[in-house]
Amino acid sequence: MGKITLYHGTPNKVVTPTYGLGDDKHDYGRGFYLTEEFELAKEWAVCRPEEHNGWVHKYELEADKLKILDFQELNVLAWLAELMKHRDAADSKRYHMLAAKFIERYGVDTSEYDVIKGWRANASYFYIAREFVRDNIDIDILEELLSLGDLGIQYCIKTKSAYSKLKEISEELSVVEYEDFNEKYNQRDAMARKNMRELVDSDANKITKVFSTLFEGK
Repeated sequence: MGKITLYHGTPNKVVTPTYGLGDDKHDYGRGFYLTEEFELAKEWAVCRPEEHNGWVHKYELEADKLKILDFQELNVLAWLAELMKHRDAADSKRYHMLAAKFIERYGVDTSEYDVIKGWRANASYFYIAREFVRDNIDIDILEELLSLGDLGIQYCIKTKSAYSKLKEISEELSVVEYEDFNEKYNQRDAMARKNMRELVDSDANKITKVFSTLFEGK
């Protein structure tokens, strides 16, 4: 696989990727998150409500000897199970009870992987997960819903080995103008939600194979 060029969008001019840091409640848990798409990293750098410019840090990841788990190569239910490990899509007793069963059945053991690659669960993608566990989305349209979002694939650096193979190209640090790219981020997010709602409300969403039916007769 060789070297992978990656970008990290952030409000911070100085960033030091450090093993053990990060938020357990992010999509794939604690780690350092990046994307292969420079323009997308610009949007992520200024997606927060604070109205100030951001930065895009460029990195190279030497991936040859790293174990990379790509959720795009797995069933979409495995991706949703991974989200449920780290983020609550609902706060009801029913959800927590079924989520545990869902993770047990469809979850993947990610502990042996150095890097996790998959969809980024921002507000639009999390809308899918929330509506799915409420039995409002049929399993058959899940993958199409993800493609409608067009909100990017992220890499999560997980292990000491992966951190050691991640090198910043510091001379290519880029400043991101808030006014330009925050609007692009908001437009992309709004369009994604519109497209997703239209599919969820369409006849293609049969609402027969839904979250709770996965456990019938088990």
